[in-house]
Amino acid sequence: MKILDLKVMNGPNYWSARRHKLIVMLLDLEDMEEKPTNLIPGFLDRLKKFMPSLYEHRCSEEVPGGFFMRVEQGTWMGHVIEHIALELQTLAGMDTGFGRTRESDKRGVYHVVFSYVEAESGVYTAYESLKIVEALINGEDYDLDATIQKLRELREDNRLGPSTGSIVEEAHRRKIPWIRLNNHSLVQLGYGINQKRIQATIASTTSSLAVEIACDKEETKNLLEASEIPVPRGRIIRSEEGLEEVIRKIGYPIVLKPVNGNHGKGATTNIKTWEDAVVALEAAQKYSRSVICEKFITGRDFRVLVVNYKFVAAALRTPAAVIGDGKSTVQELIDIVNSDPRRGYGHEKVLTAIKVDHFTMDMLEKKGYTLDTVIDKGEELWLKPTANLSTGGTATDVTDFVHPNNVFMCERIARIIGLNICGIDIMTPDLSQPLEEVGGAVLEVNAAPGFRMHLDPTEGLPRNVAEPVIDMLYPPGTSARIPIIAVSGTNGKTTTTRMIAHIVKQMGHKVGYTTTDGVYIQNQMMMRGDCTGPKSAEFVLRDPTVDFAVLECARGGILRAGLGFHTCDIAVVTNVAEDHLGLQGIDTIEKLARVKAVAANTVPPTGYVVLNADDDLVYKMRDEVAGKIALFSLDENSPRIKEHCKTGGIAAIYENGYVTVLKGTWKIRIEKVSDIPITFSGKAVFNIANTLAAVLATYLCEFKTEDIRQALQTFIPSPAMTPGRMNMFQFKNFSVMLDYAHNTHGLQAIGKFVDAVDAPLKVGIVAGVGDRRDEDIISLGEESAKIFDEIIIRQDKNLRGRTEEEMLKLLTQGIRNIKPNMDIKDFRRESEAIDYAIQHAKPGSFIVIISDVVPDALDQVKQYKDMEDGVAINPTSLT
Repeated sequence: MKILDLKVMNGPNYWSARRHKLIVMLLDLEDMEEKPTNLIPGFLDRLKKFMPSLYEHRCSEEVPGGFFMRVEQGTWMGHVIEHIALELQTLAGMDTGFGRTRESDKRGVYHVVFSYVEAESGVYTAYESLKIVEALINGEDYDLDATIQKLRELREDNRLGPSTGSIVEEAHRRKIPWIRLNNHSLVQLGYGINQKRIQATIASTTSSLAVEIACDKEETKNLLEASEIPVPRGRIIRSEEGLEEVIRKIGYPIVLKPVNGNHGKGATTNIKTWEDAVVALEAAQKYSRSVICEKFITGRDFRVLVVNYKFVAAALRTPAAVIGDGKSTVQELIDIVNSDPRRGYGHEKVLTAIKVDHFTMDMLEKKGYTLDTVIDKGEELWLKPTANLSTGGTATDVTDFVHPNNVFMCERIARIIGLNICGIDIMTPDLSQPLEEVGGAVLEVNAAPGFRMHLDPTEGLPRNVAEPVIDMLYPPGTSARIPIIAVSGTNGKTTTTRMIAHIVKQMGHKVGYTTTDGVYIQNQMMMRGDCTGPKSAEFVLRDPTVDFAVLECARGGILRAGLGFHTCDIAVVTNVAEDHLGLQGIDTIEKLARVKAVAANTVPPTGYVVLNADDDLVYKMRDEVAGKIALFSLDENSPRIKEHCKTGGIAAIYENGYVTVLKGTWKIRIEKVSDIPITFSGKAVFNIANTLAAVLATYLCEFKTEDIRQALQTFIPSPAMTPGRMNMFQFKNFSVMLDYAHNTHGLQAIGKFVDAVDAPLKVGIVAGVGDRRDEDIISLGEESAKIFDEIIIRQDKNLRGRTEEEMLKLLTQGIRNIKPNMDIKDFRRESEAIDYAIQHAKPGSFIVIISDVVPDALDQVKQYKDMEDGVAINPTSLT
């Protein structure tokens, strides 16, 4: 068996519009296609012994043990790999459970699909699951524990930390979209102009000056002391001499910590001797030359969390520790503590396993202990100098017991420092009494405080401390989203996208849009090339200047990684025609329609799905989607439109020469088609259809009809506004049109326009696309012969797996099927074909260039036009 292809989905996709995080594996079973599980002796027994937890998988039987029943009855290895992949992740602390295995169009090759929590872990799981199945088939050993540990490590390396993760989860619960901006904890909440950012627990609304103050422990202490906040006595030192001087003034015990340290790094507490003080100074100066030396305050370690200057939660923190039983060694006691099912690796569980490190060994050494020491029964032995949960410490929620005076003090501290998300470390015997009465003190103020101790305390009530963060970033009545219109279909997507974007821009919006020729932000091209995939969509949604997105969604990006957004307000599907069939498992037009419907399936019940009522496959999508339906049709008498509007539906039709919106039985005429430039006075019928879709989508945005009308009049087909879409150039003795039509359906639409052009000779420069089926390339040749009097064949820049000879042969075959005696010219490069056509143009001829690299072809034709008009150019640029 072997994996032929592996894709990572991270958005709505062909396999599921709701489950966005999927691994899609194309698996060739090879010889195992002939050997289902019931034909492999001992396979089920080995599987049960190897991974007994698979018993919980119900599979299609819908009962515990259902999957094992399927294995016993006989199932194929792709199905087994799917279940092992899911269980592997669950065993590594990533509980996930969606999977499906489906045959492809090739015998023995299957699509194995399963959900993941972290992408890198999901990919690793896919390959290891295959290895596990092969080991089970052959009766070989496999180290499952090592794989689970590796998955844990990958998870911890890639996941958001518990604090950032909790904020993201709260945003997700509120349907606020989010985008991870780096491999660490920088996250964007919301889209476009309404976005906010967080990094760990610092928000984009947090004052950078406040963070700087909080990171400077001396400055923080001075500000608090000046405001009559109780803080420990002490000062900054930089040498042993300074250390000695401070100790003479404040006496032992003391605390030493680096000025700009965090998470307890370099800090040593309860220092009682000069020798220990010197060692602690050296440890602190590894992190900062300046070190705080202050009086060690006795009491218990509390953390108070303040969000948006309001008290939110408080926890008692205890360092990792063991309690002696009079017979077990320190190491044995640690092992007993770590056996608690609440403890795990990293942040996977409520508690983190205690790890023996140099801090542990230092603390043991100070007491004269080793890991083999047996300590007295009841003796509590601290194993870490600080109470961080990430090093094995514990937390007890005390939110409900904090004295009102202390609550007021903490809220005041947040204001003094200026931190809207603030963690305050307090040492006091009892937080339920005012600090000044029990001799407590504020030790530190933390920017980016950890939330884990509040979210999952060892004891006490969990507190959803992410909730007030989201409340602060998005108060009631504010939106995190921007309007999104998604455009899908086989042909007409780019023109429709551009037209919608133009109309929206005319309404005063700052529009970002994606097309097959680039990404545009407010009509400025930001990226060049085919930008119809998820990364391009995300580029627009990340832009802080954009308040409206129009996103072209093509087949390739959807199949490769899914959509770059989770929901859209309006989805438009222009049509579905045979194109790209046979690629990436899409071998029928019905499957292609499922791909084109992905964006439509993301529309919520409050949104609209705009469908072409003249296309059977598109019209059928209305039965699957959750959004409200709006239809468009070139046929003013369409029974589908009439039925739809009879019940109050909204539609757009081409009626009596007008683009007309139907709202139930009411007719709203938008504009005369002859006055809409993109339709070429109605000759470009396909652009009438595109106009209907664009008008309907923008009408549903509640734009005024007079504003839509004006925008249509100013949407001029040109290289600047619609590059590669019916770009016309009028030379003195002939005309040139450049278009991107790249399939038979698109060429047929162009053919209807060319047929209406009055010209004695119609010349076509055409090419096939290498990754299409033979019959598709032949069909393109046949359609070309029906349209043109002369044909020039050129080659695409990228032949996509074909040879030039193959392409020429197939196209020629198609042309000869229609016009056996047609004179055919062929050129290797598109530029050579254009040179020949223009340089040999006959008077009155109409030359149609079906272009591969639109910008280059446009530049070439423009240079010929400039040369004819007497504009000085560099002649070498024409070669």
